[in-house]
Amino acid sequence: MTADFDDLLAANREFAKDFALSGFDGVAHAGIALVTCMDSRIDPLGMLGLKPGDAKIFRNPGGRVTEQALEALVLGVHLLNVRRILVVPHTRCAMASATLEEVRARVAASAGQDASWQTFSMVADQEAALRDDVHKVRTHPLIPDTVAVGGFLYDVDTGLLEQLA
Repeated sequence: MTADFDDLLAANREFAKDFALSGFDGVAHAGIALVTCMDSRIDPLGMLGLKPGDAKIFRNPGGRVTEQALEALVLGVHLLNVRRILVVPHTRCAMASATLEEVRARVAASAGQDASWQTFSMVADQEAALRDDVHKVRTHPLIPDTVAVGGFLYDVDTGLLEQLA
């Protein structure tokens, strides 16, 4: 083992001193599931006024509803108390502000090797992609109509959500 993670392990020990989620049942106590981007400017719980244990959160580049996200949502709805689903991409997202070729070139330059084979899910039109993702969730055969599904754009400069779908 190396010292690469010592600072994080020390922070974890401090966190564990006041750990209050021991024995938690793992369901979404507020009935919320959220699909959003991996961007570090997003505080998924804070932006919705939630606390740990309230929501199931699935994060990926661009906040897209992928097959894995759908799997998580189906499990959330049927096994983990999810009754409302939010799909939340954000402004100034790298996945929506560059082309696939540009991202591959940047990764290749950083990696020092060819990245033309790597897939990245770029988003040409965020609003159209959001509407499509919400439609995927609403029409999934294992997500009942009783589950509310909404599409929102999170503004990383103001912290506000705007419902678009």
